[in-house]
Amino acid sequence: MKKLIINISFFLVAVTTIVGCKKDVASKYNNPEKAENASLSGLFTAMLNNDRVAAKYWNVRTFLCQMPGVYAQTSYFPNSNSVYQQSDSYSQNYWDDFYTTGGNGSGSMALYRAMEAKFKTLSTSDQTAQATIMQAAKVVLIEQAAKMVDLWGDIPYSEAGSLETGSTIKNPKYDDQKVLYTGFIADLATASAYFKANATNKDFAKADILLKGDVGQWARYANSLRLRLLMRISKVDEATARTAVLDMLNNSATYPLVDGGNNPSYSPGTSDILLQPLTNSTSDLHAAFLEGSWYATDYMLNTVMLTANDPRIPVMYDKYGRTQKINGQDVFVPNKTYKAMPITFSATDQETNFPDYSVLDSATFLFNQKLPGIIITASEVNLLKAEAYERWGSSASAQTSYETALRQSVSFYYYLNNLNQGGGYVNLPAPKDSVVNVWINSSTASYTGSSANKLTNIYIQKWAHLGVLQSMEAWAEYRRTGFPILTFPSDGKLSGFDTPPTRLIYPSTEKTLNSANYQAVQAKDTRKTKIFWQQ
Repeated sequence: MKKLIINISFFLVAVTTIVGCKKDVASKYNNPEKAENASLSGLFTAMLNNDRVAAKYWNVRTFLCQMPGVYAQTSYFPNSNSVYQQSDSYSQNYWDDFYTTGGNGSGSMALYRAMEAKFKTLSTSDQTAQATIMQAAKVVLIEQAAKMVDLWGDIPYSEAGSLETGSTIKNPKYDDQKVLYTGFIADLATASAYFKANATNKDFAKADILLKGDVGQWARYANSLRLRLLMRISKVDEATARTAVLDMLNNSATYPLVDGGNNPSYSPGTSDILLQPLTNSTSDLHAAFLEGSWYATDYMLNTVMLTANDPRIPVMYDKYGRTQKINGQDVFVPNKTYKAMPITFSATDQETNFPDYSVLDSATFLFNQKLPGIIITASEVNLLKAEAYERWGSSASAQTSYETALRQSVSFYYYLNNLNQGGGYVNLPAPKDSVVNVWINSSTASYTGSSANKLTNIYIQKWAHLGVLQSMEAWAEYRRTGFPILTFPSDGKLSGFDTPPTRLIYPSTEKTLNSANYQAVQAKDTRKTKIFWQQ
């Protein structure tokens, strides 16, 4: 069915660095990190070519699987005494990669500020011609900035990048997180309207390595991101969210979404917002996962999926097994069933028993050089729609969106599996409709019971769909909704770090270099302070 890695120690100590491939981008466009007069299109391409979005080693290994994935239990973690303690150096890396270029991200803020400065120098006619690129860049910036807010709360934003825009160095203030979200939501509405009213152009199409200049897709992207942010604030500002979301859902022609056309058997590669690997990329995520995060997570597999006979299991997990001596030969004997190690296992239990439990699928996740960076998918959008309908509209409409989302999630994960062609991997065909129907209609995933039960299923299935590759979104949704109800072992943990945080602490270098502005947010800088959208 798939390749397995045999005789791998539970904890690998070697760290393998995989460098993102950007050579072909630099050869086509001015490199914004080196060129004295970088083009607007070159800056935009560099902004899109973000290793914090792409499926790359450093982001998955040092950030997703170290912090958000642990706190949301979408990533497996060794049960050490410091497992819930934030890594200051790795969170500093992530912070820096948003604000500056030259790291493991694109430096979204720095590049956008450079684009603003460049745009101001253009003639009126050239500004009109380049407005599409600026609108798209704003959407990209907002998507990344919203993640920063979800992680830290108040962040420098309006005054960040002053050297690019004003030729002066100014330590930026921390903008209020709620005010930022309000601005993001408004700016996304503006961007969507722009894309609906304007055609693409060749410069934009050439620079756009994400959506190939498809303004219709950019409108869907902007609207879907806006829907995500509106639902995120909906527990604390329900009136605002309800009005805006229902307006979107009741006017689908004005507000098209990344919903796969509500087709269960949709095409993720053309419908979803995915950052495909560059054509010369040969990297994969095997080192990122094999260094400690390879194993199936307890609640995800044992409680959510196995009890429902979830059809996604074969492309998300492998049964794994042990190497045994048979007739004098080393023979790998697979486990008979899928199962995850209990979350209550001690580090010793984990080290001793790991071969008897399931691992992430090697074809889908570990050795898949075609694995895209996932920004937003049809399944997530339809689950957001389902929540909105169940809370504020028709439960029947909610059920339709929910069941469509589950079918689309199956399509999505089999799509990821089938991207990995060759190399000895046997790609799995999508399950028959009858199998999926049983899961949706006659299992614990079925849309039945009270409205509260239905919402619980929506929240859990969204968390499951987001999974390890979208651990930041999964952690945000877990904090917002409170579901699933997870157990976090606390025995033997470091004092003050016996449970996961509700936000990240500001990185130490930021507190030192921007100390005057940090004073304004210092009182809120605790690991148990809630992000504003959390009840």
